[in-house]
Amino acid sequence: MTKREVVKRALELKDPPYVPWACGFTFEAREKLVRHFGTEDLEPYLQNHLLGVGDNAGAFENLGNNRYRDVFGVVWNRSVDKDIGNVENPQLAGPDLDGYAFPDPRDNRFFAAIPETLAAHGDRFRVYSIGFSLYERAWTLRGMENLMLDFLEHPAFVHALLRAIADYNLARIEKALTYDIDAVQFGDDWGQQQGLQMGPALWREFIYPELKRMYGAVRDAGKYVFIHSCGDVDELFDDLVGIGLNCFNPFQPEVMDVHALMRRYRGRLAFHGGLSTQRTLPFGTPEAVRRETRDLIAMGRAGGYILAPAHAVEGDVPLENMLAFLEAVQAQPGFAGLPPAG
Repeated sequence: MTKREVVKRALELKDPPYVPWACGFTFEAREKLVRHFGTEDLEPYLQNHLLGVGDNAGAFENLGNNRYRDVFGVVWNRSVDKDIGNVENPQLAGPDLDGYAFPDPRDNRFFAAIPETLAAHGDRFRVYSIGFSLYERAWTLRGMENLMLDFLEHPAFVHALLRAIADYNLARIEKALTYDIDAVQFGDDWGQQQGLQMGPALWREFIYPELKRMYGAVRDAGKYVFIHSCGDVDELFDDLVGIGLNCFNPFQPEVMDVHALMRRYRGRLAFHGGLSTQRTLPFGTPEAVRRETRDLIAMGRAGGYILAPAHAVEGDVPLENMLAFLEAVQAQPGFAGLPPAG
């Protein structure tokens, strides 16, 4: 059975032979693994089951001095945050779209690498990702504080902005679906450590209608819908399931009861994540990492679960703890791959 088939069985609760996994690493964490294994090609050691295809956040132009400009014209300063960066120049100075032109959603740079990627890793479950897919794209263009005020002071503008972003995404999705992919993942952080950044009423008024359009397009094509949204957002799960969500990530144990939610939504919503990146991975012992990983494996054996750290592993995580996680997931009965080198 291929990894692709194992993931599909897990998503559909069809008795997967083991709990599949997929984990990512920030620049600093990844460098630790590269030094340890002596190669830039980590996949033989990670044995991930999800395959990201396409360009997550769009093509970036290197401006020098740790600054990068994305295709929307936004400049990101990566002098501190090496992976994403901080926005320096929101493009929309006022609450209107006059004079702003969206990039071409069908630009080949978003898709050119897909055939080669599928040819090299065709045994994995294929996920086309659109990062900063709605709310996050809006605040990067307008500025976080400005957008929060716009929700209340300029609601018609916010509706127009989110509609334009969703239209752009739908055009990208249409082209992505011409490739042999399995799912589309939308990246859009709505949560804080406690509750939603904009509150549930504003989320349902502004964000929900555009999600419904985008999720519907994916489901109508017979594909799975994934979402990555950090923070305490489980109050939205029923809304999201109702418009077609299949799998939620990152499933943070620091802000939600992962065991209770797995029981409550089994058969309706799958989860990807669950291993603590705020406590266990950075501050626990290797044995604590193994113990929590085995506990999550037991939770997910019946399906509806893809195991992973609750976010991309950060640079403060000791190498020994990363290796302990990889050892524990790859030691599962039924998995035929080779364990990572010690």
